[in-house]
Amino acid sequence: MTLPSLLIQLLNGLTDASSLFLVSAGLSLIFGVTRIVNFAHGSLYMLGLYMAYSLIQLLGRTPLSFWAGVILAAIAVGVVGVVIEMLVLRRIYRAPELFQLLATFAIVLIVKDTTLYIWGSEDLVGPRAPGLTMAFDILGKRLPAYDLLLIVVGPVVLGLVWLLLTHTRWGALVRAATQDREMVGALGVDQAKLFTSVFFVGAALAGLGGALQIPREPANLDLDLSVIADAFVVTVVGGLGSLPGALLAAILIGVAKSLCIGIGTTSILGFEIDFSRLVLVVEFVIMGVVLVLRPYGLLGKPPAVVRAAGSAPPPLTPPRWPTALAWIALLVIAPMISDDYIAALLIDIACFALFAVSLHFIMGPAGMISFGHAAYFGLGAYAGAVLLKRAGLPMEVSFLLAPFIAAAFAVLYGWFCVRLSGVYLAMLTLAFAQITWSIVFQWDSLTSGSNGMVGIWPAAWLSTKSAYYYMTMVCCGLGIAFLWRVLFSPFGFTLRAGRDSPLRAEAIGIDVRGFQWMAFVLAGAMAGLAGVTLAFSKGSISPSAASISQSTDGLVMVLLGGVETLTGPVVGAGLFTWLRDGLARETDYWRAVFGLIILLIVVLFPQGLVGGLKVLLGRWRESRA
Repeated sequence: MTLPSLLIQLLNGLTDASSLFLVSAGLSLIFGVTRIVNFAHGSLYMLGLYMAYSLIQLLGRTPLSFWAGVILAAIAVGVVGVVIEMLVLRRIYRAPELFQLLATFAIVLIVKDTTLYIWGSEDLVGPRAPGLTMAFDILGKRLPAYDLLLIVVGPVVLGLVWLLLTHTRWGALVRAATQDREMVGALGVDQAKLFTSVFFVGAALAGLGGALQIPREPANLDLDLSVIADAFVVTVVGGLGSLPGALLAAILIGVAKSLCIGIGTTSILGFEIDFSRLVLVVEFVIMGVVLVLRPYGLLGKPPAVVRAAGSAPPPLTPPRWPTALAWIALLVIAPMISDDYIAALLIDIACFALFAVSLHFIMGPAGMISFGHAAYFGLGAYAGAVLLKRAGLPMEVSFLLAPFIAAAFAVLYGWFCVRLSGVYLAMLTLAFAQITWSIVFQWDSLTSGSNGMVGIWPAAWLSTKSAYYYMTMVCCGLGIAFLWRVLFSPFGFTLRAGRDSPLRAEAIGIDVRGFQWMAFVLAGAMAGLAGVTLAFSKGSISPSAASISQSTDGLVMVLLGGVETLTGPVVGAGLFTWLRDGLARETDYWRAVFGLIILLIVVLFPQGLVGGLKVLLGRWRESRA
């Protein structure tokens, strides 16, 4: 790469870094005060783009109208953030943090369909910034003037926010709440108003980041999840709560992605390497390396004050045999009294139930949050497909080997992941999942790349829908039963001891990380079994099986049913799959309806559906007594 090309790529990277910083700064600010991992922050960025487009069209295309539209869009998104905080999140601040995450995911669904209803499904291309349409010549290369302006915006916003945090009473309260929000409340500060103001500033920063991109990229409905992934990465790499860290991480990631595009294909030690293929994964590689070397990010610090521990999680109770036998009997006769559609739906539910139970296995008893569990689901599915189509192995052999291949990757990934905890652990699992997805997405010769693999059908003796249905119920049922049995073995009790009191567990000689690593591998194997079972049911597999959205679906399934219950993930998987399938066939705006249902469950049952029903049943029994 020549010097002019290198300089241009560096400037392009700094331009992208500015937008990334604006979104990440708002996310970091909100998390630092409220402790909420706001999954809907990417939706606010998306709204900034759409609102800027409409306001600029309304006000005209003069320089004054353009910048007025950008600023008004940021303010409008800030107001939307206030509405979200007041109507939804304020009601569940005392709920477990994971259920707050579930509520923000529901908001993502609602905002997406609301945007679809208002602006339609077509991409909207905004106007170029009036007065900044020219380009500057830099060493023979041309760079748009607007991009140079964006490079300056990030540091300027950082300076303004720093002044706000260090030279105002509001900033002092925010910094105090970041350290110990319970003490701030005890001193008489109105936490509700403080949280609302923080949400306004954080949402406005996200909206500003989106609005400033209107001359550079079209407004589209896929921005929410793609941007939130980038924002999470930048926030975690920089260090949660550190705005300078967010800027440093945004620059590092923006420049790295830009250089990968600029370098293209080059020869290293005789091997042709296409660096442009690394664009999809380079930020997650950086995050993985940073978290392994610095577990709290580049400029992050360990939390000064940990939220006071509440009561211990309720003990898990094994399922009752009469109830289990009744469900088994119902599943046995289901194909006899229904059509192929119901059988196919029950196969999907069984596969996702095993996937959700395997995720719950490490989230509940082991206390490890994973944002990337779909990696093992997708690896199991692709392992079965590759062994069948590329290696020419029989379906039965491919099916049996697939979970072990997923477990092998879990051994590697888990060795790094179990060394972290909390949000940092969750983000490292996401990094490994995205690396896996990128390999699957781009390895055309092995996985057929973005087209996926087709013709993955079961053996002749399983070719009928009913035969494969019974095989699925046996495999998934045995997988679920095995995980449940492990939970009530000495291994399972040791996992819970390490979760509830890691210092005491280590003091009596328990290798907490070793047990968590084994649990991680076991959960990965069962997720791989669920993936390969679903792949042979559908006859095809695509990279979406290992995507962020698939990991999010599994997380939602667990939280819907209840992370502190045994049967909650099964109920959550069944409800999620059934509702998504049924609503998608009834309305184009099924995501909004689905999101409202999730919000209703979160508000009414903060412990999850099964956990909430158990609480209501216990209260009813007490009142009867």
